[in-house]
Amino acid sequence: MIGPGTGAPSAAGPVAAEPAESGRPASDGPEPSASGGPAPGRPDPSPLAGGPPIRVLVADDQRVVRDGLEMLLGLMPGVQVVGCASDGDEAFALTRSLLPDVVLMDLRMPGCDGVEATRRLAERHPDVRVVVLTTYADDRSVLDALRAGARGFLTKDAGADDIERALRRVVDGYAAIDPAVAHHLVDAISAMDRPEPPAASPAAPASCALPGGLTQRQAEVLGLIADGLSNTEIAARLFISETTVKTHINHLLTKLDLRDRAQAVGYAYRHGLARPDR
Repeated sequence: MIGPGTGAPSAAGPVAAEPAESGRPASDGPEPSASGGPAPGRPDPSPLAGGPPIRVLVADDQRVVRDGLEMLLGLMPGVQVVGCASDGDEAFALTRSLLPDVVLMDLRMPGCDGVEATRRLAERHPDVRVVVLTTYADDRSVLDALRAGARGFLTKDAGADDIERALRRVVDGYAAIDPAVAHHLVDAISAMDRPEPPAASPAAPASCALPGGLTQRQAEVLGLIADGLSNTEIAARLFISETTVKTHINHLLTKLDLRDRAQAVGYAYRHGLARPDR
């Protein structure tokens, strides 16, 4: 596997660095040449504009993902992988010893997850930037990560150019939010800023008092989920777009502290929002 700082083979034959094991620092890159520069045939690890490389720590509980990211980052000019971690505790410990510039952090990991690790890093190592790289792009994941102190948020659909651009932006002091998840952030902030409706008067019908602070539309969507309808079918039933359905689902899951549709169905039946005859 190609490690950080490796490239074309030298005259003495191909040389490859083994990927960093979880909990251990990555290889230090190629031996320097007699002149003090990189070995012949190897890319210069320093950024294109000069200066030291961006030191990156990779945190992901799946080894195949860690190894793939290490290889991908190692091909980027001016980027150096200094270590890999399999959970948040390892990421925090390695950050203390390796002092990376950026931690590329997965969210869902056993033990200490990415959000908690990001919060601890922000408190103890505020100069270390965290860029989240995850498969989850729901409102809660985005907000929790950013509130914890992440400076970037990418999904695992991001390409090499997107990751490299995010690393450089956060090192330069900017935020780096994947456009694919930016609308979740806008929707969540809009929902938080929306004023609460006035309390129902005693004469108001019972249907106005919905559980968990749900809106009437969210309750309708939840009931249709319990009926077994897909997002497409719910959109057709309510004459709204499928994107709007997804937004309602994200908001109601966050509001009710539910993880997925299965828990949402159980909640709907427990609180009388589902039709038992279906």
